[in-house]
Amino acid sequence: MSSETSASGTSPRAPRPGTQKTSGTVAKKGERGAKEKPTINLQQVGEEEPKNPEEYQCSGVLETDFAELCTRSGYTDFPKVVIRPRPHPTFVPSASVSEKTALEEQRLLSGSCSLNSLESKYVFFRPTVQVELEQEDPKSVREIYIRGWKVEDRILGIFSKCLPPLSQLQAINLWKVGLTDKTLTTFIALLPLCSSTLRKVSLEGNPLPEQSYYKLMGLDSTIAHLSLRNNNIDDYGAQLLGQALSTLHSCNKTLVSLNLGFNHIGDEGAGYIANGLRLNRSLLWLSLAHNRIQDKGALKLAEVLRPFELTHIEVVERRRLLLEKGTQERLRSPSSSRHTDFKTDRDKNQMVGASSAALSEKTDKVPAMKTPKSLGKKKEKSGEVVKKEEKSGSGQSPTQGTLKKEDASKAGKGKASIPEQKPTKGKGTKSGSKEKRSILLESELVAETTEMVNPLLEPVAHRDGKVYMPGNKVLLHLNLLRNRITEVGLEGFLAAVQYQVQFSKSKVASKGPVGLLWLSLAKNYFPLQCPAYTMIQELMLPRDPMNKARPREDEALAFSITTWSFWAL
Repeated sequence: MSSETSASGTSPRAPRPGTQKTSGTVAKKGERGAKEKPTINLQQVGEEEPKNPEEYQCSGVLETDFAELCTRSGYTDFPKVVIRPRPHPTFVPSASVSEKTALEEQRLLSGSCSLNSLESKYVFFRPTVQVELEQEDPKSVREIYIRGWKVEDRILGIFSKCLPPLSQLQAINLWKVGLTDKTLTTFIALLPLCSSTLRKVSLEGNPLPEQSYYKLMGLDSTIAHLSLRNNNIDDYGAQLLGQALSTLHSCNKTLVSLNLGFNHIGDEGAGYIANGLRLNRSLLWLSLAHNRIQDKGALKLAEVLRPFELTHIEVVERRRLLLEKGTQERLRSPSSSRHTDFKTDRDKNQMVGASSAALSEKTDKVPAMKTPKSLGKKKEKSGEVVKKEEKSGSGQSPTQGTLKKEDASKAGKGKASIPEQKPTKGKGTKSGSKEKRSILLESELVAETTEMVNPLLEPVAHRDGKVYMPGNKVLLHLNLLRNRITEVGLEGFLAAVQYQVQFSKSKVASKGPVGLLWLSLAKNYFPLQCPAYTMIQELMLPRDPMNKARPREDEALAFSITTWSFWAL
């Protein structure tokens, strides 16, 4: 009985089953732990996943490549690549951003807009990656817009893999992406990996503490169009940018347009930009609109546009460059002197032969007169052919060796396009010839910017023991809209415009650029009825390429006009 009671007593207490239950729970915990171990292993595999993007081969379609690289890098929430919608037909590119936002706020507060219109308007501020295609082919990405999304080093690493296959990429726009000085350095290292067609970079709404935007304008940079609006650039940042434009020993040779609108640049910053324009001969378009420039900075900018005095350091550097140029010519002179000596010896031999032939003619009158006559006729015929070819115009036949070189040396630089304009003067009117001359000057200007001769080697003028260099006549577009310029600053620009207009009418202007074609000084601290402002407008109106009176056949100005209209505020 005792054994039975003990056996039966064990059953209700069930100590062993209790222990089995606890062991079962422990076993279940062990199973859970065993199940959690693979998740730990997956996390370890996930940590190794950044190696996978290196194994991925981009197909050239940015939408699929960007999404695949982001997922392989561990990103779960990233914007999709979509095609950029085209602007509304009523879009006015010349209106300022502040005026647009004010109009949009009025429309939103009026209550007449629907929920769909509100959503469509605020989609602009959502994180997006938009692209513009050259054609309907998804591989023909021409321009990329990234806005409202923080771009880090890992994202730039993704772009460094999916952007190089885009062979038609021309522009990258980063708007409020939270760039830092470190990420900017990474972005600059990314640009050489892209296609050689990439020429435009826009970094707007990305203020940097160290203001290291000047790194985009290095000597090895290939950027032609740079926009740095809304970046809180002050006088210190303008100093760095001015030094990047040009110094005494270095100069940027690729940048064509620079947009510094909507910043905090004052008189000192404008002076630094003006110093950069002294020896820069590549920048054609400059915008300093919506800044804090007053009369002092305006006078410094206007001073560069007309003949200015060289400093002592610049004069010393000019003499050094002239000495180097002279030594280089002397080193090349032995070969050229041998060539000229050979020519002179050959001419002497021809003269001696001609004199001997004349003597033989005198001695042998009757029998020897026939052959010299035939030779003389041949020479006369060849001379007539040469004269006919000279009348038809130089630069048409490639067989005129020495004659073309002599004509070119007399004409100046000897460009083949200049003589072609001569016969057109008699056919058309004077205005048409001037317009064609302006077209020619623009093409020459582009050619000269590629040659990049040091501006210190340009012809100078000496007055009162001082050396004066011709002003910067390469800059074509200057925008100083909405600054703090008064009538005092206008007088400086009036003097500069008058000089450039007189220079363009002179014969010397046929050898190079003629200066400003578009100057914006509106909405400053002076009345619209100011005499200096009206005179500037009257002088600049015939030079404005956007004037409807000019013919539409200005193909040489087409590229510059499109860039101006695109960058206009």
